[in-house]
Amino acid sequence: MPAITVDNVLALPRVATPDPISSRPRPVVSVTTAPKGYEGEGFPVRRAFAGVDLRALDPFIHMDQMGEVDYAPGEPKGTPWHPHRGFETVTYIIDGEFVHHDSNGGGGTITNGDTQWMTAGAGILHIETPPEHLVVSGGLFHGFQLWVNLPKANKLVAPRYQDIRGGQVSLLTSPDGGALLRVIAGELDGQAGPGVTYTPITLVHATLSAGASLTLPWRADFNALAYVMAGKGTVGGKGRPVELGQLAVFGAGDTITVAADPKQTMDVLFLGGQPIREPVVAYGPFVMNTKAEVMQAFEDYQAGRLGSIPAAHAHVRGEAS
Repeated sequence: MPAITVDNVLALPRVATPDPISSRPRPVVSVTTAPKGYEGEGFPVRRAFAGVDLRALDPFIHMDQMGEVDYAPGEPKGTPWHPHRGFETVTYIIDGEFVHHDSNGGGGTITNGDTQWMTAGAGILHIETPPEHLVVSGGLFHGFQLWVNLPKANKLVAPRYQDIRGGQVSLLTSPDGGALLRVIAGELDGQAGPGVTYTPITLVHATLSAGASLTLPWRADFNALAYVMAGKGTVGGKGRPVELGQLAVFGAGDTITVAADPKQTMDVLFLGGQPIREPVVAYGPFVMNTKAEVMQAFEDYQAGRLGSIPAAHAHVRGEAS
């Protein structure tokens, strides 16, 4: 995986080893396997949160692992223009490139280790596509998109866009140097990531060397999730097996443990956040607190109140049709 890396992990700050006496290891509550599907114009995804109680995910709503897929020339696909309201989308690219444009003027190209953080808030239109040269050549594509809920007080905030380059993330390593940790948002052992969030969360991409074990301090008031993006290993103190495409949900405590298989590396996405504990009504591209608010979002979208496709893109689309 070509996400941001370093030549010598031992030169990085090290996550402190939790005190075995005072710390409370989090047990593994469940391990689920993400079903495969297709998104947008037909790119393959794994639905990481499928079958998991929303209360265990709170404040997260939805997550797709996009790929890993090696496209032939002409095969790369994206999404058409579509609306969102009431939450934030976080798109992280590990391999390949994705181009984002939105009706608020945000956008750009993200590639190996970059993140686009879009707060839909009151409403926005956006599109995500592979660049033309990638469509022509084909190539490897891999990443994920996470939906982070907004509390009722922030559901209708003004949209905003954060372009986070891979080189901006905070890099850490485990005490023995067996794992590289990329802090994208929130804080881990005093090291903060660059992502700015309305809802307090922590988002970390970890690469564990073959046979490496990793125990992280984790805020007791956050939930704790670990999704395996590549490889296999175990989670929790009892060593429950996990592999590519599986999500582990942890129970109460203040540390989480994962370990890589002795014969292969393992990439894990760690997620945690402060539960919002508000009603959630999600339908299609809208995540609100009530059915009436979702219906209002559809009405506002149909009336053009969530934004309009920028003229340049509308012109190009018109020429192509």
